Amino acid sequence: MCASLPWKLVFVAGCIHLGTSELTSAEPVQFRVKDINPGPEGSYPGSRPEAYLAVDGTLFFSANDGTHGSELWKSDGTTAGTTLVKDIHVEYYSFPQHFASFDGRLLFTATDGLETPNYELWTSDGTEAGTFLVKDIKSSGGSYPDHMTAFNGLLFFEAEDDTHGRELWMTDGTEAGTVIAADINPTGGSGPSDLTVCGGELFFSASDGTHGLEVWKTDGTQAGTVMVKDIRPGEDYSFPRELTHVNGVLFFSAGYGDRNLWVSDGTEAGTVMVKDINPSYTDEGPLRLTNVNGILFFIVDDGTHGYELWKSDGTEAGTMMVKEINPSPAEGYRPNWLTNVNGTLFFAADDGTSGIELWKSDGTEAGTMMVKNISPAVGDSSPKWLTNVSGTLFFAANDGTYGIELWASNGTAGGTVMVADINPSGSSLTGGGGLAFVNDKLLFPADDGTTGVELWGVDLTLPAIPAVSDWGLVSMIVLLLGAAGFVLAKRQKKGTFWNVPFFY
Repeated sequence: MCASLPWKLVFVAGCIHLGTSELTSAEPVQFRVKDINPGPEGSYPGSRPEAYLAVDGTLFFSANDGTHGSELWKSDGTTAGTTLVKDIHVEYYSFPQHFASFDGRLLFTATDGLETPNYELWTSDGTEAGTFLVKDIKSSGGSYPDHMTAFNGLLFFEAEDDTHGRELWMTDGTEAGTVIAADINPTGGSGPSDLTVCGGELFFSASDGTHGLEVWKTDGTQAGTVMVKDIRPGEDYSFPRELTHVNGVLFFSAGYGDRNLWVSDGTEAGTVMVKDINPSYTDEGPLRLTNVNGILFFIVDDGTHGYELWKSDGTEAGTMMVKEINPSPAEGYRPNWLTNVNGTLFFAADDGTSGIELWKSDGTEAGTMMVKNISPAVGDSSPKWLTNVSGTLFFAANDGTYGIELWASNGTAGGTVMVADINPSGSSLTGGGGLAFVNDKLLFPADDGTTGVELWGVDLTLPAIPAVSDWGLVSMIVLLLGAAGFVLAKRQKKGTFWNVPFFY
């Protein structure tokens, strides 16, 4: 269990003497990175998930320090290294959002207040001087760039200018190199979305004004931007969504009233429905498409079992329900937060008995199981923010006693533990944002009940060893490893584990 957790072992010569002050920790595992907005209000770092992104060892996020409003901040995981990057809108808020990493820089949208509204494309290298407007795409208002995706050395996105509607744009990070890639709908906007790189091509959903929303692809030129297939002929829309790359082919859901799983190799002939999973009317179809080492996992209602976990290899025969997790005929919680951790799918699900808990799957019925009933007494632990950090799953959950706090799991019940109780009087992980791995630290927004929602961290290089005076009742298991061993110490009042190494 412990070998998979990312915390390093620290060897202490001699014996362990429980009940003395000899065994202490130099620093707590969890720490508040910085109180950006002093007082109880909080700065709400990354209050929106699209405004929270790690770029080459720096976490960029939006935050409000109580003076400058919601502006662009950065952090390297230290107090000194957590600073305001630039006050873009000096009179109000710039509301930075839609973060994307490109060529070692951050690309994002913001408003500087010179026009109202004027959300445009900005870039930052983490310095004030290196944070600037890339291009004023729409002079009469904001171009509202969105769906930013790197492809072939450029960043593609959706935006509108003074002449065209919402179309496909591209940039190399310079004003001159920010241009419209293709005017797909000359009479309006094509509304490109779900931009996804697959097999050396960029796929997306768009409408040319003659056909409805269908799957398109581009090589970055007007001539090389074409509709892949008119799934619902004419002006009708097939509404492609959740475009997902798996082993060089594109999976997506499409249809209207008959939405199902589709696959494409980029050609019209090679774009086909994989399987008619639900022959009756369905307007939602497959959801939460997730690539796990070459297998597509998703959830869907087949008209009989409700929303359950499915998988597909791109063939009709290879598309099947993995397991009926909840046999209840009434629709309940749909499996959510599908996350790949070293080839194992982790997700949140409700079996109808234990409530919403942490599950895992290897793609087989026997290998699909609840990892741990985290909240057996109260009901749902509702895992969220599932994040793979060096082969260990980190997430937020509520055990019914300590509120919503940070947890970690190696896929076993014994190895699923609460990392920290940041808010002793309630829940700490209640805001937006998420978990970001930066410089061996896991950074996230949390509320300790005193300072409001601020940026917190867990140092994954430090041993999580509490002072002996804090332990209370301790249970210990000695594992012998050749000439050395270590003890797993569980402080039962917290429900978390620490590695306590020693020589014997």
